[in-house]
Amino acid sequence: MPTRPSSRKSRRPKAAAAPRRRRSAEDAKRAILDAAEARFAARGPASIRLQEIAADVGVSHPAILHHFGSREDLMRAVVDRAFGSLREHVLAALTSSEPTEVDVAMLIEHVFEILGAHGQARLMAWLALSGEEPRGRREGMTFFVREIAELTHAERTKRYTEAGRKPPPFEDSLFAILLTTLALLGDALLGESARASSGLDDPAAGRRFRQWFAQLLVSYLDGQLAPAAPPKS
Repeated sequence: MPTRPSSRKSRRPKAAAAPRRRRSAEDAKRAILDAAEARFAARGPASIRLQEIAADVGVSHPAILHHFGSREDLMRAVVDRAFGSLREHVLAALTSSEPTEVDVAMLIEHVFEILGAHGQARLMAWLALSGEEPRGRREGMTFFVREIAELTHAERTKRYTEAGRKPPPFEDSLFAILLTTLALLGDALLGESARASSGLDDPAAGRRFRQWFAQLLVSYLDGQLAPAAPPKS
């Protein structure tokens, strides 16, 4: 006689959760942030589920709520940590060596790596579009851009003055850094598809574009390209 099929539905085995172990509060927070960042970079905002992150890390769901308060607060913490690291790296590059020795192309590539490969640009876009973007905190994007613009403008003013030229206004330097920020964010979010649609579909096209942009930025900041006239009010 033919064997009757089992009435029980086959179930896929669940991924094994990481074993729970005792950690200090700081170690636990760091592990949770690492797991959240890895999931987001791989699969986007929908992959940030507290129960699954708890299983990844080997802590309880309430433990994540204890450390971060909510899913949205956890995602903001991922962004804050990334920008803290990014800020330290950029400021160190701009202040620990002579400005003429700063490799702008390499610095831009490093910033792009954090925004793109680590998923930070997508996370920032999600926070902004969902209305969850943090405001008024010094570690946020607004103060980061301003800080870099102030350092850049101080160096530009020094070089222009030494050459007997009238320095551009601060807003000109701010616009240059703001353009760089928007270009890198846009590249991290849409650069690959935009280049492919324009026929630049080889793997090295992105790096070439960023190197070209770095040369354009340096030429502009050095005064080799004339600043645009300010719009009439």
